[in-house]
Amino acid sequence: MKGHVCKVCFYISINGSAPEKCPVCGAPKSAFEEKADAIKTPQDSANLTELEKKHIPTILVLKKCGLIPGCLDAHAKIGEILHPAQPEHHIVHIDFYLNNELISRVMLKPENLNPAAALHIKATSGKLACVSLCNLHGAWIREVNL
Repeated sequence: MKGHVCKVCFYISINGSAPEKCPVCGAPKSAFEEKADAIKTPQDSANLTELEKKHIPTILVLKKCGLIPGCLDAHAKIGEILHPAQPEHHIVHIDFYLNNELISRVMLKPENLNPAAALHIKATSGKLACVSLCNLHGAWIREVNL
């Protein structure tokens, strides 16, 4: 999948253009590089390979939040088969997008955290995307409708 990648923090713009300023690190537009293969997607979504099963995020959206009334809970776990969390092979970060615009980045330290994150989202409709970055196998995406 095509995207514009920040060469400083590896944020990937998925809305079709590079931003004037990176929403994660503040780098200028000149720090972005357009890549045709910025984000990996499955070859056949009905028959995932083991590599794909470990890298494509799974997203669970709960329509009723247990903490904040009126919001949605979005839970992301990296991999149908849980991705490793070891110094030599881990998920660096998970980026969340609402309608192709970044809403959050969760940084992960493999020594202390499993490859998962959760958000409390104010929106009740739209498209939620989750992009995970593996230090060895690159970025992977999953999208769901709220």
